[in-house]
Amino acid sequence: MGQKRWSLSVPLEGFSLTEHVEIAREAEQAGYTDAWSMEVDGVDCFAPLATLAQATDLRLGTAIANVYTRGPATLAMSAAGLAELAPNRFCLGIGAGSHPIVEFWNGGKFARPAVRVREMLAFLRQAFSGERVTFEGETFTVKGFRFSRPPQTPIPIHVGALKPMMLRIAGQYADGAIINWLSADDVKKSVAVVREAAQAAGRSPDEVEITARIFISVDPPGQAVETGIRRHINTYLNVPVYKAFHQWLGRTDLLGPMWEAWAGGDRKAAVAAVPPEVMQDLFIQGSPEEMRARVQRYLDNGVDTVFLQMQSFETDPAIKRANILNALRALTPNP
Repeated sequence: MGQKRWSLSVPLEGFSLTEHVEIAREAEQAGYTDAWSMEVDGVDCFAPLATLAQATDLRLGTAIANVYTRGPATLAMSAAGLAELAPNRFCLGIGAGSHPIVEFWNGGKFARPAVRVREMLAFLRQAFSGERVTFEGETFTVKGFRFSRPPQTPIPIHVGALKPMMLRIAGQYADGAIINWLSADDVKKSVAVVREAAQAAGRSPDEVEITARIFISVDPPGQAVETGIRRHINTYLNVPVYKAFHQWLGRTDLLGPMWEAWAGGDRKAAVAAVPPEVMQDLFIQGSPEEMRARVQRYLDNGVDTVFLQMQSFETDPAIKRANILNALRALTPNP
């Protein structure tokens, strides 16, 4: 890849979607190149990007749109709508999400995620071409879908990936790999899998873009922030897919006591068991200069585009908003 890119991770907590327009315009003037959205339990991943599509010239991406919670044709149509609003500036990031999102919240079945992602990617490629698609997969079937309003510009497809099987799918078939919840030192291990898979598939290893969401702790240091980070780590890294990911990364000994306490139902002990080195690895804190240097390490280790997830644990809404805006301005790519 060429230019290294700094992206906002949207939506920003505590700000309405309409407020994002002026924030994104300011960020664009300061050198941010992209805005990539997340989708967990707030707004969907397409709404924030639609808000920014015609208000800025930022590149826009979903990180990620879930391949289980939307049907294949619906997902294709949502992507085509964003591509129409932002021609040549939209990337569709897809991924499997997690067991709680798919099964507990959406009534689906979190089964064979790597196959589901690979098949969805194949279907989307066909659908975006404008041809009539009959797709017989192992995880879904589509009979005779054809766009009446096909995309007029290409839509790159990126794959959210944690462990080697999904990283290899990104390297073999996708335009990019979206990585998440890892340290700057972990990046090399993940990127190596993507690059090797691309090369084995006869592709140039460098043509697969590596994007990463990284957490920026925007509040002044203190006990409340430390507790917030510990709880946030528990919320994610006890989910089976993330637990397996960190076992693969080599954190079994470090996180074993947290996992054991969580499995035993002792949430307080699980929060207390998060090691300080894991907090430091996964959350960027410090002065603007220190945080900028930490972000740069992700780029130096193989990430092409970083999504800065401004994370605040402040309970006062006005202070939370101020801390997020101050961090966004302090970390501009062109200080």
